[in-house]
Amino acid sequence: MTRRLLPLCAAGLVAAALAGLPLLTFAPNRLVPGDPVAAGWPGLGPAALALAAGWLTSGARPGRALPLAALIAALAGLGVLGLMVGEGAARLLAGRPAAARASLGAGAWLAGFAFLLLSAEAARAIPGRAGRPLALAGGLALAGFAGWSGLFDAVSLAVEYRARAGAVQAAVAQHLGLSAGALGLALLVSAPLALLLLRGGWPARGVEAVLNGVQVVPALALFAALVSVLSGVLAWLPSLRALGLAAIGPTPAVLGTAAYVALPLVQSLAAGLASPDPAVLESARALGLTRLQVLLRVRLRLGAPLLLGGLRVATVQSIGLSTLGGLVGAGGLGAVVFDGMAQFAPDLILLGAIPVIALSLAADRGLALLGPREARAARVSA
Repeated sequence: MTRRLLPLCAAGLVAAALAGLPLLTFAPNRLVPGDPVAAGWPGLGPAALALAAGWLTSGARPGRALPLAALIAALAGLGVLGLMVGEGAARLLAGRPAAARASLGAGAWLAGFAFLLLSAEAARAIPGRAGRPLALAGGLALAGFAGWSGLFDAVSLAVEYRARAGAVQAAVAQHLGLSAGALGLALLVSAPLALLLLRGGWPARGVEAVLNGVQVVPALALFAALVSVLSGVLAWLPSLRALGLAAIGPTPAVLGTAAYVALPLVQSLAAGLASPDPAVLESARALGLTRLQVLLRVRLRLGAPLLLGGLRVATVQSIGLSTLGGLVGAGGLGAVVFDGMAQFAPDLILLGAIPVIALSLAADRGLALLGPREARAARVSA
């Protein structure tokens, strides 16, 4: 029942957003609050398409073709919404000074999110496995048309990106480097800690206490403490500077992020190593496998799904927490976000935040697709 009501709720959200919330905001420059601009009567078009998609997806009438019609209606509504936003921004800025800005309003954000939800629900309802590829192809086609036609060139977010395209691209590369470095360091540390946790006793309790204690410390406090600690260590051992270590920059960001993501990695690795049935382990030892061979061929293979789940959580955490690296001079997308906060520029904040969200979703989805494959491989090896 809940699954049937979800499309109708999403369609109602589109109608409510376009009726009661501004589609755009107009401001004479990026530093002052904008005046709301409503969708008006043209908003009835995407609202009607959303209601049609919600009604068709909810299963009010049986038929195999209805989910496909719902997907077409949802994507069409999303396209009409994009046209309204792009053309509306262009009209607002016509004849205005270059400093004027037309930004996305709350209605555009909520309606766009609801249309994406409607598209996902319609794709899920299509029989077989064709729904997701069709929805993805339709979304890419809309995005490609918008980029080719310059539909959103007048929207403030696109204006900010054009002004900082090189800096944003460099920030994405820096962010990926920070996230990968923190995740790699956490993986190196997690392997021996998971083995200690597996053995039990007071070393295991000590490992759990330290890892859980790190989670209690606020991220900003941990990063600030690492800057102070690294300053003292480098003053005591200045030769470490030759290795590229510094109190300000990537070093505290990577160390702090790795400290946070170590907990899910250690717990998932320990759980995965402990997951094989004792009878399976006994059979492996009876076949003459050494302890190292049992670890690599049995425990890791059978525990791979659990380890992959922890890696999925840690990867998303690493991408998100690396944003705080902008506060300690590490660069990355966090620097763009905090630069926007310092200038009171919401679109500049979004310019750094949206790629972080996109990278997190892409990493989570990519690792999720590996889950069933790893599970099948584990069953075959068993």
